[in-house]
Amino acid sequence: MSAILRLEGLSKRFGALAVSQDICLELAPGRLHALIGPNGAGKTSLINQISGALAPDAGRIFFEDEDVTRLGLAQRARRGLVRSFQVASLFDGFSALDNVALAAQARAGSSFRFFARAGKAADLNAKARVALDRVGLGERVGRRAGELSHGERRLLEIAVALACQPRLLLLDEPFAGLGVEESAEALALLQTLKTEVTMLLVEHDMEAVFALADDVSVLVGGRLIASGAPEAIRQSPAVREAYLGEEEAA
Repeated sequence: MSAILRLEGLSKRFGALAVSQDICLELAPGRLHALIGPNGAGKTSLINQISGALAPDAGRIFFEDEDVTRLGLAQRARRGLVRSFQVASLFDGFSALDNVALAAQARAGSSFRFFARAGKAADLNAKARVALDRVGLGERVGRRAGELSHGERRLLEIAVALACQPRLLLLDEPFAGLGVEESAEALALLQTLKTEVTMLLVEHDMEAVFALADDVSVLVGGRLIASGAPEAIRQSPAVREAYLGEEEAA
């Protein structure tokens, strides 16, 4: 089966700083692929390029065999290439239900200028409730996003992404700032979701990465230095020297 996402020679510079250097990568459908690396490795810049928030200087991005390099974030999202945790800013004054209904409305191609009425449409509400139930926020539908805990906001952001009907979900550090109990809940959710949607996970929590990932790629200094099965990556001397040894010692 062909790759759901294929990067060919992706490169990006900010002045003298090369944040992506000739990156070639393929993601197989139906798997969770983790992208790890030290701070400043270029992970977020790469996610920005894949999602459409940042244009590469060189190279091409293929999603389900379509060249999407020149498409914007919204166009990619409508094709099913969706980014969570920065896919959209939450509206703190709106309820959890309305936030997710907005995403369902946007996925259908409606204009955001009608967002004040989005949560009142029965079909949008139904889709929003399904997504909220899916992430365990079914009892928080009427709570304003600004009143939710940090962990609940992370779950709400996943619900927003799910309402966009992703075929590939980009997760940018979903465990950042979570407590022990919240991390366990997020881990359990992603373990279930990985059976339903292909994911690319950027994460610093190595325990979560090796519990979830089917495949792992390591980014250091804007270059991919290794890709493979989790155990092979864990045992790689080059990876341990460049990154994992430092993490395990911390």
